[in-house]
Amino acid sequence: MSDPRGVAMSAEETSWGSGRLERDLELTDTDFSRIRQLIYERAGIVLAEHKREMVYSRLAKRLRHYGLTRFGDYLARLERQPDAREWEAFTNALTTNLTAFFREAHHFPLLADHVRNRPGKIRVWCAAASTGEEPYSIAMTLMEAMGPQASHAEVVATDIDTDALTRARAGIYPLEQVCKLEESRIKRFFQRGKGPQQGFARIRRDVAGVIDFQPLNLLAPQWPITGPFDAIFCRNTMIYFDKTTQSRILERFAPLLKPDGLLFAGHSESFSYITEAFQLRGQTVYTRKSPR
Repeated sequence: MSDPRGVAMSAEETSWGSGRLERDLELTDTDFSRIRQLIYERAGIVLAEHKREMVYSRLAKRLRHYGLTRFGDYLARLERQPDAREWEAFTNALTTNLTAFFREAHHFPLLADHVRNRPGKIRVWCAAASTGEEPYSIAMTLMEAMGPQASHAEVVATDIDTDALTRARAGIYPLEQVCKLEESRIKRFFQRGKGPQQGFARIRRDVAGVIDFQPLNLLAPQWPITGPFDAIFCRNTMIYFDKTTQSRILERFAPLLKPDGLLFAGHSESFSYITEAFQLRGQTVYTRKSPR
C-alpha cells in the first residue's frame, strides 16, 4: 500500500515524453475517469489527471492479454465480474513500487533504540511492504539491536500488490542494489548467488524467518492482523490517499499500537493536521496521544 507507493516512472512510462508513441488501444476520457474512480474505490488511490499516459501504459498489457482494443470493453469485463481475480491484476498494475533498503535511514536508529531491552515480544507492522526492502531493513535492525532475542520478534509485512509480495517473499535482489549497503550487513544478512544466480543476492533465512508477508488493502473493512505493535511503518503511502481516507486509516492505526508505540511516516507526509490520534515526536515519527 510503498514507496509501495512512489512517484518515479519506469522507462516504459516516460517513453511517451517528447515523441508520443502511436496508440493502438482506445482510451476515452470516460474510460480514464472510470479507471480513476475504480482504483479509488478499490484501493483509495487518487490518480491525478497527468497520470493518463501511465494508466495507458500499465493497463495496455491487460487488454492485450484478453485480445481487447478498447479500455471500455476491459472495464465492462471487470464490472461484470466484481469478484474476478482480474481485479487483483488491475490493482497491481496501478500500484507504484519505489523502495530501497534502509530508505529514509534516520528512522532505523530510532527503531533500534525503541526496541532495545524492551520486555515482551517485539512486533512491528510494515503496512506498505512493496517488494520487501523495507520489512527486511526492519528485520535487520531488530537483529542488530536485539541480538539473539530478535528471533522471537515478528515483522508483519503487508501490501495490496500481490505481485510485489511474491517478489518480497523470494528475497532475491540484484547485487548492484544490495552492494549499496555496508559490507558488514551484506556479509551478515545476504547470500551471494552462484551459477545461474550470479549477480544476485538472497536474504538469509534467519532474516526472512522474522517476517510474515500478507496481502492487505488498507481500505478493507476488516484487516487480517491484530495488535498490539511496538511500531508501525506506513511511509510514502498516504500521499496517494485523500485527506478523508488518510484520517480514517490513521484512526484505525492508533488502537493497534502499544501506548508508547511509534508510527513512522514518509519524508513528504505530515499527519499533525489530519488526526488527533497522534502527535509528532521527531522527524516524521509520531506517537499516540494519551486519552484525555
